[in-house]
Amino acid sequence: MKLFKLNIIICCIMLITLCNVSCKKSFFTDVNQNPNAPASVSPALVLSTVEAALGYTQGGDISRYTSLLMQQVYGNASQSQAYYQYALNAGTFDNVWPDLYTSVMVNDDTLKNLADVGHYNAYSGVSRILMAYTLQITVDLWGSIPYSQALIGNSQLKPIYDSDKGLYDTIVSLIDVGIAQLNDPDPGALVPGVEDFIYNGDAAKWIKFGHAIKARIYFHQSKGNVAMATKALDEIALAFADNSENAQYTFGNAETSSNPWYQFNEQRPGDITYSNTTIAMWMLQLKDPRYSIYIDSLNDGSAGQSGKHFGGLGDYYASINSPVEFITYDEMLFMKAEAILRTTGDISTAQTVFRTAITANMQKLGVPDADITTYVNAQGNLTGPVANAIGQLALQEYIALYLNPEVFTLWRRTNNPPLTPITGNAIPRRLLYPQSELSYNGENTPKVTLFTPKIFWDN
Repeated sequence: MKLFKLNIIICCIMLITLCNVSCKKSFFTDVNQNPNAPASVSPALVLSTVEAALGYTQGGDISRYTSLLMQQVYGNASQSQAYYQYALNAGTFDNVWPDLYTSVMVNDDTLKNLADVGHYNAYSGVSRILMAYTLQITVDLWGSIPYSQALIGNSQLKPIYDSDKGLYDTIVSLIDVGIAQLNDPDPGALVPGVEDFIYNGDAAKWIKFGHAIKARIYFHQSKGNVAMATKALDEIALAFADNSENAQYTFGNAETSSNPWYQFNEQRPGDITYSNTTIAMWMLQLKDPRYSIYIDSLNDGSAGQSGKHFGGLGDYYASINSPVEFITYDEMLFMKAEAILRTTGDISTAQTVFRTAITANMQKLGVPDADITTYVNAQGNLTGPVANAIGQLALQEYIALYLNPEVFTLWRRTNNPPLTPITGNAIPRRLLYPQSELSYNGENTPKVTLFTPKIFWDN
């Protein structure tokens, strides 16, 4: 999966002189001076680079690690087989860490600073929403991480680790400021446009994305906490209204800008397979019409091209220009249904929203209306008590959020769906810090295993 990553590297060289941050010892972090970098750069160029890097990083390593752990894909050979069996070590994460920090967060911090200095309020707001989202997915994978001292360059090469709970508060603050900037009557002399591959400069949709992130932040903390579930419901009401507002990055039709799952299946055919997974088994049992959209069982594990994709992953997620979904409308609806259960215990009301969530997901995927109706009538029913209803809901959300790392959080929050460990007695509940951090910032890096400590909301 090197072609698209090379594109990102080239863009980063064009953008800025990157300072050493606490990340992987790599091309990005070793170079302190770049005589070829321009003294200044346009916010438009930085924004497009940040969005591409975020889409590639989530849709690449992060999606693979979490979908292997969550048994949505099968580790059939090579490293993927080892990861599927939890043979993960610190070195496993030496690429994804700098991808998140240098390619996404450092560049996004540059965007924020450029926009703030230039009083480009729209860019300032977008940069904060992107930072909030990147922090949210990073915290949910690792817990405590460097942030407050991590993006300030050579003046602090060994940043402290901020607490996961404290960073959740930071995320909310970033979003609140970002929304205020996006609501400012004066967007600034420069505003996002065609270089914004997520929303094409639509400030209203960026604001809704901000509310969707806040909904996640509160909802992750809602187990046994009615106040947090209520806050989540308030934010959901301000988030996406339909599938057209989904926050996602859509890749291009060139090999150098292609979807990361497409790249992986093209370059490593057979390392990961799809039809012999836990999720495939459940979908077949449930007669789920999404099975043939997710999985091409006839070509699973093959090196030959079928249609627009390689191997056994279906076109929607494996085409060259498939989107990487960040947060979607159907996720908001699943979240709303569960929040209703946690605040009121009203199974009937929650069921109505639950059925709408399944419908929205299937409509997004192009499932025929008649098949949607049949499936919702058969599987869209919740039965008490509340804990049982949450388990039923979690299974359907697990299916709907295919390949999205939020599934890892869903399973840890609810302990549903009931997955059996592939090896040993337990499924990992977090990722390890990379070897680069242990080597170069060891005095600040927390001591962890794949199982402890849990992320603060995992109770």
